[in-house]
Amino acid sequence: MKRFSNENMVEIIEYISNYLKDKESRYIFEFEVLNPDISLDAYSGEKFKIENKQYIYRSYNSWNSLAQILFCKLLTPQVISNEFIKLSFVKLDRTDSFHESSSEQSEKYGINSIFDNINKNEEASFIYYYMNALKNVDISSKTKVLNLGINSGAEFEVIKQLSNDYKKTHFTGIDFCQSAINKAKINFDESNFSFLTEDINNINNLDLGKFDLIISIGTLQSTTLNFKTFFMSLVQDYLEDRGSIILGFPNCRWIDTQMIYGAKAPNYNYSELSILFNDVIFCKKYLQQKKYRVTITGRDYIFLTATSIKKG
Repeated sequence: MKRFSNENMVEIIEYISNYLKDKESRYIFEFEVLNPDISLDAYSGEKFKIENKQYIYRSYNSWNSLAQILFCKLLTPQVISNEFIKLSFVKLDRTDSFHESSSEQSEKYGINSIFDNINKNEEASFIYYYMNALKNVDISSKTKVLNLGINSGAEFEVIKQLSNDYKKTHFTGIDFCQSAINKAKINFDESNFSFLTEDINNINNLDLGKFDLIISIGTLQSTTLNFKTFFMSLVQDYLEDRGSIILGFPNCRWIDTQMIYGAKAPNYNYSELSILFNDVIFCKKYLQQKKYRVTITGRDYIFLTATSIKKG
């Protein structure tokens, strides 16, 4: 079994990448490394000498990041001794993704799709920043909330947990997937929740009125939308004068059950963030011109949160 000792990370990346290149999906690559628990005070890169041989220290976080970068899943490490552990990287099936789904477009995100298995609320790097965004807009004070791309309602579930007065708030969720909306209606059968099946390109047909909070996570970047035009219209026509807005921009892909960091842009075979940054900065500048305080947070999802600072 391969044991990494004093190889630097460049050498390790090249070794594992080349080793896995021709392996089948779900192949397990096992190797031994210095036990990260050998010290609580060591930084990655520090050197330890064991039996006259030098080993480079790296944390569990570093190894987990490497697994994700190489499109692998890290299995539970096995302790060999106080000095060494065995790590196992499982090669992911990169074709196993709702992004690659051949399902009919209207049901690509439906109850029988791969997407329906995804629960972002149980991914710490999503839910932590979404919770903070809701707290920053003072969610308990909102009376009318609109969510574009609600799917089966998971984002409303978080609000129910965080808001003491959610029963005083009217929630409207819109999605073009009929089966997802049907599921949302079952999950949220209280009278202050409404769900509509519609393509958000046709939002003007719905006579919705205005809202003091608009949420949209991973929807406005749809290829069927003129993003900038739609966003400006959304703010002008559907957001109350002193309302708030939360936008979530995906900076990840879902591959073989795993949330993998890094947005995938068209025409690139690797993570490329230009489109994401361009959209985020456009929204930030536009909202600042409209007298909103804007914060940008997050990691696997980038959250833009805007609250009004208008006077009078």
